Amino acid sequence: MFSLFKDKGFWVTAFKLTLPVVIQNLLTSSYTLVDTLLVSNLGTVALSSVGMVGQWAWLMNMILIGFASATTVFVSQFWGVKDLKKIRHVEGISTVFALGISTLFTAVSLIVPQLVVKLFNSDAEIISVGSEYLRYVALSYIPIALTNILAAVLRAVENVKLPMYVSGLSTVVNIVLDYAMIFGKFGFPKMGVKGAAVATVISAWMGLALVVIVSLAKKNILIDKPKNIFNFSKQEIVSYIKIATPVVLNEGMWGAGNFVYNIIYGNMGYEYFSALTILRSFENISFVLFIGISSAAAVMIGKSIGKGNIERGLVDSKRFMIIVPVLAVIVAVFIVIFRHQLVSVFNMGDNISKVAIDTAVIIMSIYACAFPFRMLPYLEVVAVFRAGGDTVTGAKQELFCLWALSVPATIISVYVFKVPFVAAFAIMYIFEDIPKNIMTLKFYLSKKWIKPVTKEGIEALDKLKSEDSINE
Repeated sequence: MFSLFKDKGFWVTAFKLTLPVVIQNLLTSSYTLVDTLLVSNLGTVALSSVGMVGQWAWLMNMILIGFASATTVFVSQFWGVKDLKKIRHVEGISTVFALGISTLFTAVSLIVPQLVVKLFNSDAEIISVGSEYLRYVALSYIPIALTNILAAVLRAVENVKLPMYVSGLSTVVNIVLDYAMIFGKFGFPKMGVKGAAVATVISAWMGLALVVIVSLAKKNILIDKPKNIFNFSKQEIVSYIKIATPVVLNEGMWGAGNFVYNIIYGNMGYEYFSALTILRSFENISFVLFIGISSAAAVMIGKSIGKGNIERGLVDSKRFMIIVPVLAVIVAVFIVIFRHQLVSVFNMGDNISKVAIDTAVIIMSIYACAFPFRMLPYLEVVAVFRAGGDTVTGAKQELFCLWALSVPATIISVYVFKVPFVAAFAIMYIFEDIPKNIMTLKFYLSKKWIKPVTKEGIEALDKLKSEDSINE
C-alpha cells in the first residue's frame, strides 16, 4: 500500500489543487463561524432565526453545487484535451441555469419571507426576526450563485488562486461590516440581525465584481465575446442536461432531505435549533479540508480520464480513497476531545440558554462519530464517480439512503415514538450513512463509474475493456 503514495507528482498536484480550495472554503466557513458568534451575542432567538434562514439559502446552494459539479465534469475533461471552445460553452450554459435558480429563490424570499421562516418554527418572535433578515440577505443570492459557477470553471482548469483570493477579501470585508453594522461601530448605525444581512449582500456583490474585473485584466478562461460563451448548440445543452440532471437532483434532493430534517428539528424547539446552528458553524470548518481534497480528486481523475489515461485515473482514485478516511478519523477525534471548549465559545456573553449549550455539546459528539462514515461516500459521489463521468448511480444511492431510509426513520422516531432531540439527531446519521457506505464502496470497486465524455477517453476505455477481455 505504501508504494501507492511514492509518486511525488501526485502529491505536488494534489497539494497545489487542494490548498487554495481549502483556504477559500476555510475563509468562507470562518466568516460563517464569526457571523454566528456575533449574532449569538443578540440572544437565542436571533441565533435561531438567522440559522433557520441560513438553511433556506443552504438549500439553494445545494442545487447550485449540482450545477457546479456538472460544470466540473465537463470542464475538467475538456481541459484534459484543451478544448477551450467547449469549456466556454459549458460556462455559458451553467451561468444561465445558476441565474435562473438564484432568481427564483430571491423572488420567493422577497415575496413571502414569513412563510419561509414559518416552515421551521411558528414562534411569532422567530418569524418577525427571521423574515426581516431574509428580506435583506436574499439580495445576495444572485451574486453568490454566479460567483460559484465562475469559480468552478476556474478550478476545473487548475486556476485555483483567483477564487481563493476573492473569497479571502470578501470574507474579511464581510466580517468587518458584520461587526460594524450589527453593533453600530465605525460610524455605522446599530442594525442587529439586519446589519448581518446587509454585510452579506455587500460582500457578495463585491466578490462577483472582483472575479469579473480580475478576469478581464488577466484575460483568463472566463473571458471571451458573449456570443462565444452563450452561442452553445442544442446538442451541447442536451448533453449538459443529461449529465447535470442527476447531479442537480442528487444535490437538490439531498439538500431538500436535510431541509426536512431542519424543519423537524426547528419545530422541536428553537433552543434545539440554536444548538444545531452552533454545530453547523463547526461542521463547515471541519468539512473544508475534504471539500478541497474532493475538488482536487475530481480535477485530477477527470483530467486523466478525459485524456484517455484510465489507469492513472484509477490509481489516483485509490490514493484519495485511503487519504480521506484517515484524515476524517483524525478530525473526529479532535472534535470529541475539544467539544466543550468549542461550544463554550458561543456563550462567552451568557446570552445563549443552557439547554442550547448542553444540547450542542452532545450533538457535537454524535457528529464526530458519524464524520468518517460521511466523508468516504462524499468523496466517491461528488469526486470519483462524477469525474469518471457517472453522475447517476451515486445520486440514486444517496437519495435512496436519504429518502427511503433516513428521513422516514427520523419522522417516525419523532412523531410516532416521541424520541428526544438528540436521539432523533443520531437516528438520522445511522439510517443514512451506514447503508450508503456499503452501496458506494461496492460500486467504486466495480469500476462501472468510468464513463468518459471525450473521444480520447472513450477510445481508451474501449481499448482497456478489450485488453481485459483478452486477459480473461
